[in-house]
Amino acid sequence: MSRKISYCTTFLLLAGIHLYAQEKQPPRWTVEACIDYAVDHNHQVRQQLYIQKNIKSQHIRAIGNFLPYISAGTSIQNSYGRAIDPETNTYTDVSTFSNGYSLSASISLFEGFRRYHDLRTAKAQMLLGRQGLQAQKDQVALNVLQTYLNVLYCQEMVRMTEEKRKQSQSLLRQTEVMLEIGTKGEPDRAQMSATLAADEYELTHQKNLLEKAILALKKEMNFPIGDTLALETVRTETESEQASAPEAVIYQQAQTVYPSILQAQTSIRIARSQLQSAKSGFYPSLSLSMGMSSSYYKNINDQQARHFAEQMKNNSGQYISATLSIPLFNRLNTITGIRDRRNNLKQARKNLEYEQQELHRLITEAISDRESACMELRKIEQRVQADSIASSITIRKWEEGLASPIDVQTAAVTLLQSEAQRLQCQLNYIYNTRLLDYYQGKPLWTEK
Repeated sequence: MSRKISYCTTFLLLAGIHLYAQEKQPPRWTVEACIDYAVDHNHQVRQQLYIQKNIKSQHIRAIGNFLPYISAGTSIQNSYGRAIDPETNTYTDVSTFSNGYSLSASISLFEGFRRYHDLRTAKAQMLLGRQGLQAQKDQVALNVLQTYLNVLYCQEMVRMTEEKRKQSQSLLRQTEVMLEIGTKGEPDRAQMSATLAADEYELTHQKNLLEKAILALKKEMNFPIGDTLALETVRTETESEQASAPEAVIYQQAQTVYPSILQAQTSIRIARSQLQSAKSGFYPSLSLSMGMSSSYYKNINDQQARHFAEQMKNNSGQYISATLSIPLFNRLNTITGIRDRRNNLKQARKNLEYEQQELHRLITEAISDRESACMELRKIEQRVQADSIASSITIRKWEEGLASPIDVQTAAVTLLQSEAQRLQCQLNYIYNTRLLDYYQGKPLWTEK
């Protein structure tokens, strides 16, 4: 009875350890989760957020220029010795105390529509900031996607290299058995041992490449270096994929959503508004000002001075004024400013042309890479099948004594290279497909 209880206890403990190990397994990260994490933690994205806040402050400042300027002031003065009595306007040597108050307001009525153009510039700069933020996020997403696929490639290479090593271990054990019965010689065993050693080296090399690829992905994501990052595999089948849209259609759609094009178009709007703002320097300006003031005065030794409220009422005054300023000559500052803004507008237009040409080139390159990967994938599938059959036949011949260990090694390496090329074609196809979808307006990830 006690032995049965001991067995049950051991079983429960082992089951608990197994469940605990399953609970402690790290979660698998999808490419969308990696991109979302990178966008939230990337340093460049955070810097762009601070820039956008500064641009928003400039927009608020441009709105504030339409509001009047209001100021209030007060002054306190104690006079000793010879001074002017403000009540009689004569000299006196009696110590006096005076107190003054003022309130003024001014507003610009017309300045050649400068404030209006400055406000348009500020609005366009806010739009440019949002577009720059989105462009930075998209660039981070593309970098993460590329490094993510590189990690998957390295992981698959490690798996295939491990399978080849297991095959070499099996062939070495088989060679040792055949050596004992006399069907194989010592050179065959030595060659198989060398093949296994080469596979061990290649596996170590592939693991090092995988570690570097994971570090590169963590860097793009700004992920803690010491934490585990386990990735979820992606589909590599291409049979169900649809043909991409024509190049002209993709280019037309990309011009409406691609951040670099949108930024270049917004830069033209900013340069045009800044040019109009510079031209306003030729126009006259009209401003309106108004205010009120009052004061209080008392001789320190005078006990019969008028009350504060009475003096504030009697000494109060108001004013209103309008100022017209006509620019005649400002040392050519307006002319040179207009020339600079006009050159900036031309430069912005040229930059839009460059971005359009660059976008066209990127789309053409992506379509070409996708089609090449698709065609190469069809051919490499046939090659993998042929190399797999050739490797199996070579091993069978080696077992029958019709092939050398070098032939077995050559066939296995050829099969491994074919599988690696197939994997590379599949990942290239996936990347360029996602890239073309991005050019057509499909987001790279769903932002939380």
